[in-house]
Amino acid sequence: MTEILTELEEPKFSPIRMIAGNLTARPLRAVLSILAISIQVILVLMIVGLTTGVVNEWGKRVEGVGADILVQSPNASIFFAFSSAVMQESFGQQIAALPGVDEVAPTLSLMDQKNFVVIYGIDYKRFNALSKGFLFGSGRPFESPDEALADDIVAQSRHLKVGDQITLMNHAFTICGIVAHGKGARFFIPLKTAQDISGAEKRVSVFYVRSKGDTEATRAEILKLDPNNRVRSIAEYMTLMNSSNLPELKPFIKTMVGIGIVISFLVVFLNMHTLVLERTREIGILKALGFTRAGIAQLLLGETLALTIIGSIVGIALTFLTKAVLTQTVPTLQISITNQWILGSILLATIGATAGALYPTLRAASYDPVVALAYE
Repeated sequence: MTEILTELEEPKFSPIRMIAGNLTARPLRAVLSILAISIQVILVLMIVGLTTGVVNEWGKRVEGVGADILVQSPNASIFFAFSSAVMQESFGQQIAALPGVDEVAPTLSLMDQKNFVVIYGIDYKRFNALSKGFLFGSGRPFESPDEALADDIVAQSRHLKVGDQITLMNHAFTICGIVAHGKGARFFIPLKTAQDISGAEKRVSVFYVRSKGDTEATRAEILKLDPNNRVRSIAEYMTLMNSSNLPELKPFIKTMVGIGIVISFLVVFLNMHTLVLERTREIGILKALGFTRAGIAQLLLGETLALTIIGSIVGIALTFLTKAVLTQTVPTLQISITNQWILGSILLATIGATAGALYPTLRAASYDPVVALAYE
């Protein structure tokens, strides 16, 4: 008899079953909340993945050229396509005469705005000598001013083959060779042609330099020629090619992350606020049955956490699906999604959703059971 009275006085509830039941009882609202949270996760992962992927991939392509040292003008960007061709080509002869220098390749970097690709104007023999050389999948080096090399990634994405015609910088070129990617640019054209197209006669954007072994000593020698130039080792350059080290990208990433949190906050806030109003009588019944304020808050926050977990899983799955589709359709677009940012996106989603649910939860927990039961 005592056990029966105890069970009647202290009813047992399954929070998980109650949370699941409340979510399935309002499927449309639950789906909208999950969608909003997943959009936040997708937004964060795609923005960070794109910026990180592009920056890292560009760094690896520069490293793949085979040089030890980069020589640029004082105000040049670390993204060569956005640097003006202001360095005299003849300066390369002074660099080549230094005892610690093995090879120098003057390079003019161009950005084709229409095709959104980086083009290198190169002295083929000198550029090729920086490393083991271009690896040809098909074709041969360019022999005339209107011939160009394309790397295999851009060739795949644009269905290019040897002999095809392509327009770069409003100038017609014939593809004479398809080479392995990783040599800085997507397309390579003769240096003189690039100078004529850009109006940069006998000027270049950067000198790729290969030392004879002592990189720092060679770097110091080059600086003595003109202390105003930017002379970086490839190792130093690679440390800069990180989205977290680029001040221009930080505000952009923070803004996108902030927008994601605001979206999650507003949707969850509206959802929970409406949910609390609709369930006022239900909350009154629960409190009459013995639920404490903490118990009510735990129940509502549990629903928010469940929505956040489901929304995060959906968002991560959609992000990888989007990445797979873009990789197939746009091979030149690099997206880097790290475990660190996957966890970060889940944490940000949880923060936004919890902040949105906090006020409605506290309001529900403070209801007087008598007033709540009388609510219509």
